Amino acid sequence: MKFTKNLSNNRTTGAIFINSLLSAIALFINGLGVYLTIQANIGAGPWDVLNLGLSKTFGILYGTASIAVSCTILAIDAILREPIGIAMIIDAFVVGKAVDLFNKINLVPKATSYATGIPMMIIGLIIMAYTCYAYMSASLGCGPRDTLLVGLTKRAKKLPIGAVLVILLSTVTLVGWLLGGPVGIGTLICAFGTGPIVQIAFHTVKFDATRIKHQRILDSLKVICHSS
Repeated sequence: MKFTKNLSNNRTTGAIFINSLLSAIALFINGLGVYLTIQANIGAGPWDVLNLGLSKTFGILYGTASIAVSCTILAIDAILREPIGIAMIIDAFVVGKAVDLFNKINLVPKATSYATGIPMMIIGLIIMAYTCYAYMSASLGCGPRDTLLVGLTKRAKKLPIGAVLVILLSTVTLVGWLLGGPVGIGTLICAFGTGPIVQIAFHTVKFDATRIKHQRILDSLKVICHSS
């Protein structure tokens, strides 16, 4: 019982290590979900429109573009003084490179019609939803983009979080599209379907994300240094 409590609260170096490892595994599988939404070939999600646009424009791998965008967002999160956790750093590097790996081995061929593309897109979103639960359960930080959304909403006091999300995703999609990123019905499915799918997934595992207290990276380092 004590071990379980320490694990959930990251009170020991061992707990932080285990939760970091679980986060990395979950985020690697999350990359599979992202990969499937791209291979659906009916338009990528807003952030992936940007990543793919950057990849096309600068001739770099998807993962490299994803890391660049994620690190930029992390820097903005830090400027906004939002909490940064170890899992957020893992997120920035693992997901994009997982997609590169799946691309390299050509795990799943691109869909050639809506009949195969839409189901593939939905399966990808479902995988992303459950892996989101898995790594958030580690209490080591939310995704950089979710943290950015919260930070921007706090400062746009007259706008509800839904409006801020629409503005953010619209801006990201526009910039990505101008850079050559793929926009289509899949972009709309991701933009409007991700929220409900995540909500259903969290409900099936009885997970309340609002009750999770994420540990900042500085607090994690304090635990590690104190234990050594």
